Amino acid sequence: MKIVFRVDSSIVMGVGHVMRCLTMAKALKDIGANVEFICRKHKGNLIDKIRLSGFDVHELEVLEEVDDTLAHSHWLGAIQQQDADDCIEILKAEKNDWLIVDHYALDEQWQKRLEPYYKKLMVIDDLADRKHQCDVLLDQNFGRSSQDYQELVPTSAKLLMGSKYVLLRPEFEKYRQYSLNRRKDKKFKKLLINMGGADPDNITGKVIERFQIAKLPKDVEITIVMGKTAPHLANVITSTNNLPYQSEVKVDVDNMAELMANADIAIGASGATTWERCCLGLPTIQLITACNQEFIASKLNKINAIKLVEIDDVIENLENFQYWMKSTGESASKVTNGSGIKRILDCLA
Repeated sequence: MKIVFRVDSSIVMGVGHVMRCLTMAKALKDIGANVEFICRKHKGNLIDKIRLSGFDVHELEVLEEVDDTLAHSHWLGAIQQQDADDCIEILKAEKNDWLIVDHYALDEQWQKRLEPYYKKLMVIDDLADRKHQCDVLLDQNFGRSSQDYQELVPTSAKLLMGSKYVLLRPEFEKYRQYSLNRRKDKKFKKLLINMGGADPDNITGKVIERFQIAKLPKDVEITIVMGKTAPHLANVITSTNNLPYQSEVKVDVDNMAELMANADIAIGASGATTWERCCLGLPTIQLITACNQEFIASKLNKINAIKLVEIDDVIENLENFQYWMKSTGESASKVTNGSGIKRILDCLA
């Protein structure tokens, strides 16, 4: 089975799209599929990481000409027609069994143009804001329903809706029970901060600034996780060295599930790592760092699966952890159990 992913990452769009596609790609490779990627060379891309994971990557150049037909068209680095033509040059040698697209800047215009070059198309989306010509559509967001896409996909399309389909690496399911068991002790000693791999607006640095006036347990240990492409990484490291608590910055970690499982509270963005924290029942003070995160955050906040706050309220909530930590962690653990990839593979067989 030949499968090609069309997905990008950059400082602007973050790394979550590529990371969830890598999760699926590895699972497909494990069952014998031949998997390749097509990615544009945006600043802050993860092309090297994809290759190090064992996959061929076809690179596309970032172009000056873009359009504004979609809310996220500026993410593409080309107009849709040009992107489609570039992909055709790569795909035309053979008809691929599946083309899997995870990109807010692509819609049915692109998908129809590529139709002769794939047998089936899967779209991974979070927004429900544009039309798709696909066979399968995955929206893993908690609270999402088929009605949200009723007018956006063909009636024949199979819709995989909700957090039971969350794409998580196997280690999160592996660490789930261990993580839930250790939360029976309501202590707060280890804090994990992760505002996404790129964090272009330096939310991490702004959070760290507020720790200078925090009144936390003196033995609190703070771990900050960032990607090596994060533009403010050096400044964050410098700021962390000045904190009045035992603190460290980790870069491009490969044991995120272990770090989360051993943390007592997290401060995080409302992006893809939301589902990782939920799977492990990790109580989280969560910030919205991009408008496309609002749907996820509002739904989870309503069921007390996260503590959704503005940045100025982070410290107050940390200082009063005993009033919300246990209940929020328990609610989070019910959102997803980490086995979504198995359900998705059944639909692609």
